[in-house]
Amino acid sequence: MPIRRKITWVCLVVLAAVIKIFSYYPAAVEKYYSRGLYLFMARLQRLLFGWLPFSVGDILYFVAAVIILYRMIRLIRQLVRRQAPKGWWLIMLRRMAFIVLWVYVLFNGLWGLNYNRLGIAEQLRLKVRPYSTAELHELTKIILGQLNGLDSLSRLHRAQLAHTSLLRAGAVRAYDSLAVDDPRFSYRGASVKSSLFSYPGLYIGFAGYYNPFTGEAQVNTLDPLIGLPYTTCHEMGHQLGYAKENEANFIGFLAARSSPEPAFQYSVYLDLYVYAIRELYMRDSVLAKSFKGKLNPGVRQDLREMQQFSRRYANPLDPVIWKLYGGYLRANRQPHGIVTYSEVTAWLIAYEKKYGRDAIERRAGGLSF
Repeated sequence: MPIRRKITWVCLVVLAAVIKIFSYYPAAVEKYYSRGLYLFMARLQRLLFGWLPFSVGDILYFVAAVIILYRMIRLIRQLVRRQAPKGWWLIMLRRMAFIVLWVYVLFNGLWGLNYNRLGIAEQLRLKVRPYSTAELHELTKIILGQLNGLDSLSRLHRAQLAHTSLLRAGAVRAYDSLAVDDPRFSYRGASVKSSLFSYPGLYIGFAGYYNPFTGEAQVNTLDPLIGLPYTTCHEMGHQLGYAKENEANFIGFLAARSSPEPAFQYSVYLDLYVYAIRELYMRDSVLAKSFKGKLNPGVRQDLREMQQFSRRYANPLDPVIWKLYGGYLRANRQPHGIVTYSEVTAWLIAYEKKYGRDAIERRAGGLSF
């Protein structure tokens, strides 16, 4: 092995060990990484790639997939023809270990350490705890009231959400409004892109994702328009360093609720209603069913369309995909897997307990698309 490769191996192993040890100290991660080094790196990534109209990260993923596929086909061909070099399995194992080390160091160094921070609960001094059915019922009533109140206004400019530039601008305004009260949530250097994999993503089931290697937030713009604002705010929450899905959901709520645009406010309350009513149905189905008749016809229609859309793109591999993704979440300090997304309900109840009902309700604003 060349001396340069040996040095690279040593450096990667040392860095991986340092990252792993550092991750066991959430207070240090919060202070020195999440509120320090990461903010600088993330801003730099957004400045480098945010101005491009296409997703650099998606292109990198595609190229990596092509290279991996090509190498696999070549190896299989060599094995079939018995042309593989002696000790090929050891060579492959070493190469895979080398790649895994690189990915681990880059992923965690550029973003992944945020999974180990104290997080937004510590910042806002929230006491997130198990909640009663009565508390869940009260939260669902608040959300339902917001939905009905926003139903008509949210439709005035909904069609414009199909334009990624307007969607991005609206999400930036939402974070600007939030940062007026709390500068910790200031967002600078927008880097929100339409995913190049939007169509296959309909069948895989993703609405958006964050690329830690380029700092870009990708949104599946083929999803129903009404879900796009909250998805965008959620992914921008990841860009600010809130890695866990319940945290990104919560900061997405804070931003979208602060937006001056009713379509953004409606989007977040519709999604939160789905989380809340689903949990309420599991606890008390009769109580949950009583909410259906209280929703405005327009809201009920939106919920039906979202359900029909989901069914249209369902596929037999969905359970496998979600199981794999759930495993990824559990491996990154989210022990409840996919359920982590719906844990935002507990955060909302804790937030309402600390700051009052007004903290959950939307803010007054104009139509500023």
